[in-house]
Amino acid sequence: MTDPQTELVPALSAPDPQQRLQAALQIGIRADPRDLGALVARCETEPDFFVRDMLTWALTRLPAEHTVPRLISELDAAVPQAISQALHTLSKIGDRRGWQAQDPRRIGDRLIAHPDTEVARSAWRSAAALVPGDEREDLAEVLITQLGRGDVEMQKSLSRTVVALGEDLVSVLDEKLLAEDDTVRAHAMATREMFADPDAGFAHALDAAKRVVALGPETTI
Repeated sequence: MTDPQTELVPALSAPDPQQRLQAALQIGIRADPRDLGALVARCETEPDFFVRDMLTWALTRLPAEHTVPRLISELDAAVPQAISQALHTLSKIGDRRGWQAQDPRRIGDRLIAHPDTEVARSAWRSAAALVPGDEREDLAEVLITQLGRGDVEMQKSLSRTVVALGEDLVSVLDEKLLAEDDTVRAHAMATREMFADPDAGFAHALDAAKRVVALGPETTI
């Protein structure tokens, strides 16, 4: 008789996403370090958001001494989804080694400024989740180099990440408020508005900031 437990890893590649979800759940419940390679490999190709989330949960159930080094090695992967999932999972595990592997002072901005949108957004969120308290300002100064990037949703993601680092860091935006690039200036203004009112809608704040930029420096939001 076939042992159902031996069928779990092959089920991660089943055509039915519900079957893949259940397989990831059961693998997480059994928390066997021998499943690490299969979970990480599936993270690279899994198309369903909910299954990817379950894969992350399953990985957090495994011993960090095995999982964290493997996820760090994924940060050099050629496939963007592998990198973004590794970053996301490292942020959930919360191990300091995860921060050291993505600290911009050590590796530059290759993750923060990654050309792939999802990798960059994952890098922002992961860095903000893992950064030590006394290094928040350094991280904020790197993050704001990305002001003006992408569409409204991406800009909102960056603003929320910067604001989440702490209201005492609002001054890091001052220089960007004088940027020559109108898009950067507007994004900096909108982010500053979110510091003042974190519950304010970003799209509204950004529209207001764009009007200020269009009307000139004597206008205020």
